[in-house]
Amino acid sequence: MYLYHYGLSELPFTLTPNTNFYLGLQPHDEALDVLLVALKNGEGFIKVIGEVGTGKTLICRKLLNDIPEHFVTAYIPNPYLKPDELRRALATELGIKQAQRMNVNLLSERIQKRLLELHSKGHSVVLILDEAQALPEESLEALRLFTNLETETRKLLQVVLFAQPELDLRLNENKFRQLKQRITFAYKLRTMDRNEVQHYIEHRLKIAGYKGQSLFSESLYKRIAKVSCGTPRLVNVLCHKILMLCYGQGKYAASAKDVALAIKDTESVKESRRFGWPLLVSGSAIITMMSMVYFEVLR
Repeated sequence: MYLYHYGLSELPFTLTPNTNFYLGLQPHDEALDVLLVALKNGEGFIKVIGEVGTGKTLICRKLLNDIPEHFVTAYIPNPYLKPDELRRALATELGIKQAQRMNVNLLSERIQKRLLELHSKGHSVVLILDEAQALPEESLEALRLFTNLETETRKLLQVVLFAQPELDLRLNENKFRQLKQRITFAYKLRTMDRNEVQHYIEHRLKIAGYKGQSLFSESLYKRIAKVSCGTPRLVNVLCHKILMLCYGQGKYAASAKDVALAIKDTESVKESRRFGWPLLVSGSAIITMMSMVYFEVLR
């Protein structure tokens, strides 16, 4: 809605993990480095842990885009699958025909045969699971058994787990100790600091085509960083609402009032200190304002 107002070619603060907006923040670059080094070394299990909204899926997509050509990837974005379903999903990703119709024993044989075939051609196979904290208990054990597939010198299948911290809590249980021991490389994502938040916002605006003056003052960058706790997803939500508010008022630069309204309208953030003026507008203020603008345009 505000693209023309700001001279943008696309929305800068969507929640879709678009790798075109990848910035290369220190934690994200470090996570990618750990992943690539571990994969090149042939490690069986690799894990990336991060809180909700810290960019795990974006890193996952970036890894899929940047992984060297000799790797064959099997990507499962929704791993809430039983062991049989997990095997069939892996087989489908590896190009095994009629995987959904085979019995379990035949399917396991075909997977091993396919892995050996790819290995003989110089390929390494990587199974990448996003939201791995959702894996059922029996499927975690099935993953461990997958990594038993190996030659005398190398694993036939490497596994990368992207997950929320809940996965670590599960792996600390005694029954998962064998799986935990096989995770040889791990990285924990941190949130952005204040300077990274500013760089992140400016970078996304630039990629989206913005060429004007800064839309936020130093104090507003600091406020956004504080209430979002440096979480990229929350920064996106707030900035999108702030730009909507500015557009609805026919202005460009954001004010303290705009930021406070965006904060009030976002349940996932908490305002610890007000700006000194009363928040008299309800949580639906942004939608109401944009509706008024929309109907004005129709007139």
